[in-house]
Formats: sequence, C-alpha cells, structure tokens
Amino acid sequence: MEFKISQEFIAQVEQLITENRAQELEVLLQDIHFADIADILDELDDYGASYVFKLLDSETTSEALLELDDEVREKILRNLSAKEIAEEIDELDTDDAADIIAELPQSKKEQVISELEDVEHAKDIVELLRYDEDTAGGLMGKELVKVNENWNVLTCVKEMRHQAEHVQRVHSIYVVDDEDRLKGRLSLKDLLTTSTKTPISEVYIKKVDYVKVDTKDVEVARIMQKYDLEAIPVVDEMGCLVGRITIDDIVDVIKDEADKDYQLAAGISQDVEADDSILELTRARLPWLVLALFGGFISVKLLGLFEGAMKDHGGLFFFTPLIAAMAGNVGVQSSAIIVQGLANNTISGSILNRLLKEISLSLLNGTILAVILFTGSHFLLGVDINLGITVTVSLISVIIIASLIGTSIPLLLDKFGIDPALATGPFITTSNDICGILIYFSIAKAILGF
Repeated sequence: MEFKISQEFIAQVEQLITENRAQELEVLLQDIHFADIADILDELDDYGASYVFKLLDSETTSEALLELDDEVREKILRNLSAKEIAEEIDELDTDDAADIIAELPQSKKEQVISELEDVEHAKDIVELLRYDEDTAGGLMGKELVKVNENWNVLTCVKEMRHQAEHVQRVHSIYVVDDEDRLKGRLSLKDLLTTSTKTPISEVYIKKVDYVKVDTKDVEVARIMQKYDLEAIPVVDEMGCLVGRITIDDIVDVIKDEADKDYQLAAGISQDVEADDSILELTRARLPWLVLALFGGFISVKLLGLFEGAMKDHGGLFFFTPLIAAMAGNVGVQSSAIIVQGLANNTISGSILNRLLKEISLSLLNGTILAVILFTGSHFLLGVDINLGITVTVSLISVIIIASLIGTSIPLLLDKFGIDPALATGPFITTSNDICGILIYFSIAKAILGF
C-alpha cells in the first residue's frame, strides 16, 4: 500500500525535530520506504532535512539521496563531511555513487574518494567519473556477473556465487574470453539443466546485444526499448566488458528526455522546474517569447500591407484569426507526429515520400474543413459566395503549406543534428501564422481583385 504524506504528518515530524525528540522520530520513520523518506525530506526546511538525514541509518539515507530533488540533495550534501558522504557512497552501486560524487565540488570529490573504505569500489567510481554523463559509460555500473568461456558449469556456479555477493540484482550472466572480451550470455535455465562437467563454450548464447562506452544515452534507451531488455552490457573500444546498464537508469533517461522535449515544445529553452527562481524561469521562457513577439510584428506588418483590402472587403478581417489559428494547429500536429516518429526511430522512407503523404492527408482534411466552413459561413453567417470561396480556398492552401512546414522542419533539424522537438513549439506556430496570413490575403487579392 502506498504511503501518503499528509500535512499533519509533516507537522508531527517538524515538532519532533524542534523538540529534539530524536528517538521518537526514528521510531516514526523506521518502516517508511526510502522513496517516501525522500519526499518527506523535500517537504522539510534545510535544518530539518539535515537533522532527519543524519538520524537515519546510511542504508536508508543512501537510497533516499538518489530520490531527492537536486536542490535538496545539494543542501544536504553541503552539510555533511567528506567522511559522512563516503559512508553513504559505500552503500550505493558504483553508477549511483558516481552520480552523487559528480555533483560535488572538485576539492570535496577528492576528499570523499579518499575516505572510501572499499578500495576496489573507489577505483570503479573513479573510472566511471571519466565518462560523460550522457553516454553509456556515464550510465553504467560495474556490478555484474561474468564467467569465462573456458570454464565448465561447476566452476561457473562457484564463481557466480562469489560475484553475486556484490550484486544487488542479477539480470544477466555474461561470458567473456581470457582477455575479458564479451563473447555472449549464459541462460540460467541452460546452466541449471546442463551437466556440471559441460564446458560453458557449448551452452552459452553467442548473440548478445551490447553498447559501447561512448554510445549516447538516448541511443541506449532506444535499443533497450526496442529489444525489451532489463539490462545491457557495455564494452570498451577493444570489445572488453566494462559494465552494464540496467532498466532503472534508462527509465530516468527516458523521463528526462521526455521532459526536455515537452519543455522545448512549449517554448522553454532550458531545463527548469516549477520551484526554480523567477530569474531562472525567465531565462528559460523569454527567448521564445521574444521570437513570438517578432513574429507578431511581422504579422502586423503584413496586415498593414492589406489595409485597403480590409476596408473594401471588411469580412476578410473576421476570418483572419481563423486562418492563422488553423495554420498554427495543423503545423503543430504535423511536426508533433514527425518528432515522435524520430524519437521512436519509426520514420521510414525518403523525405519526398513523407511530404507527398502529408500533402494527400492535408488535402483531404482541408477539403472536409473547407466544406464545413463554406456551408457554415454562407448559411449561418450570411457570407457572400465570393468571400466564402476566398476563405475556403485559403483554408485548403494554408493547411497544405502548414503541414509541409510542420513535416519538413523537424526532418531538416534532425538531419543537421538539432533537436527536432524545437519544431513543435512557438517556432513552428509563429512561422505558420505568418505564412497563413500571407497566403490568405494573396488568395483574397487574386479572387476579389483589390
């Protein structure tokens, strides 16, 4: 059953902290999951969070440390000595430990590493710190179970028992040669149903999915999603097995990438959260708002060029928001589908085929919407035939052009290595608004002759 944190519970915790009733507080929190402990720490002030953190055992707090908001974790770590942080790090897997140490100032990193009691653990963490955080090397952990292809089943079982003592969860058993090069993986079922004297080389599976240390994290996520993997081995430039990535790390990558794309689509250029400062939020939002403002200036300028037309044909004015809105909506729909396809690697065929398909789709949608618009405007609003034809032809044209822009821009951005999620935000909306207005009045000029 999920633990619910109420304001009454937080108030009770705060009271126990204020009155320094540490033993009662420890009893209150002793059976609570570390993820819920993290939520409680997020609700407390700096002093309260540090008080609770130092009160609980390191096995609980080390796991809770990973679940905390970045700002809260930073404040707690700032109040801990290098030795206290090292005690927390000793409880974590190497990949999680490296993530925590990477957030520390350089001087404190060295102090914490020097305080680690397990020398091998410290060496593994230092090795992981060499890799960029957005690569497979930055994601991987060193904890894994591996066997040599020259061993027999009995030797493998003995070695696996020893290795498994240092691994919280065994996802796969990897097979390597004498130089530690990855050769394949071993099925637990085959291991249990094979004679103990059988050489591993006769039973292991030679086909194994793997990634290299410099593979980007989003590519690792795509591979693990595609092949439904719980873990994937990581090899270096020589093909030697150096670590493994588990699904919990990939879930974080997928979530972070989705958050980033969602913010880009909303016109937010930096990674921010609701609790960030006003200055940080302004820096993230303002650039795209400025772009939208300049787009608005261009739209106003275009309308000014057709001022005479609106005097002679006042009805044109009332349909301008409709045309602009439809252009923006269609462009966002088209770009969103393409961006999603690019993210999932499901876009196939040439750009030309994709554009031809989009033209066919927009022509069908535009015709249906044009019929609805013409019927409604003529019979319900009393719009004359010429103006009705102008608006409907403009609508079909705008939908086609907007869909082409919405399709081509993310494809071009992706081709040049730019995040295509940019094409689903204010950029695409503003550009389609401008194109929509220009097309609308150009068609109106041709039909109505002003």
